[in-house]
Amino acid sequence: MYLIKTPVLIQRLFPSFLWRLNGSQKSLFLTFDDGPIPGVTPWVLDTLSLYDAKATFFCVGDNVRKYPEIFRQIKANGHLIGNHSYNHLDGWATEKESYINNVRKCNSLINSNLFRPPYGRICPGQSAVLQQDYTIVMWDVLSGDFDKRLTGYQCLQNVTDHAEAGSIIVFHDSLKAWDRLRVALPGVLAYFSQRGYTFKPLDLNVDTVTGDAAQLTGTIS
Repeated sequence: MYLIKTPVLIQRLFPSFLWRLNGSQKSLFLTFDDGPIPGVTPWVLDTLSLYDAKATFFCVGDNVRKYPEIFRQIKANGHLIGNHSYNHLDGWATEKESYINNVRKCNSLINSNLFRPPYGRICPGQSAVLQQDYTIVMWDVLSGDFDKRLTGYQCLQNVTDHAEAGSIIVFHDSLKAWDRLRVALPGVLAYFSQRGYTFKPLDLNVDTVTGDAAQLTGTIS
């Protein structure tokens, strides 16, 4: 069970994580979790470039270690980097010190002050420590591309039906999501571009709507 659109109530109940960005401009904030991955991530970069779109990539440290050239390509293309832990750890199933050390190990490779917990799962003690050094980024809209029960078109509809100016949207540049991502991402870029939207990396200088969820209804990969 997971929510495509994070309810405003949840965002307001937990006021220290980043859920979306406010602003009068018609901008969306695409994010990609779990990369870099050969084949998938370079395709994402090429697809984004067709629309002059910039995004934020929440990278897994071990994948950065294995595929440093792709990681450098993400940065060279002008995208923002975020931390997704070194080994894609589940915060609910990991002891606090081990979890924090794993995040810091990832950051030794990527050097970012943004962190997104894998699966959207993080405990209060973990977040209290990590927020001393990181903005913890959640989301406003899930594409659902990680869900093998969905089609790419359904993932596309999840975004087009729910995203609005300022939304932080989750995709995955992963092999698991690939079949759905390659349909949904071009569709999202075309749909919103035709309606005058631009796609930007996360700009923390913009007023934000935040939240501090130690636990969420549903998880992501």
